[in-house]
Amino acid sequence: MRMTDIKSGWEVVGNDGRRVGIVREVSQNYVVVSTTVLTSDLYVPASAIANVADAVIHLSAPQRDVAEMGWTQAPRDDEAPTTSPETELHRHV
Repeated sequence: MRMTDIKSGWEVVGNDGRRVGIVREVSQNYVVVSTTVLTSDLYVPASAIANVADAVIHLSAPQRDVAEMGWTQAPRDDEAPTTSPETELHRHV
């Protein structure tokens, strides 16, 4: 399944079958999941998705470990430059 096939509103569960939350947004490399347990959204990387079936995303980690995975911060945009354009213009070679 491609990330573009995942839709908002789908349920997300851990590999223990316990509910993690609901998909709020889908990106090329991660899904944003709204949870009722944590105060912030989760940015679940595509690599953590083990299976998708019947509008349910199954993660490769159990629900109890999800809060400790570091998914509460949005990932850095891979397409964004790591330095500002001004820095590159004034760099000496």
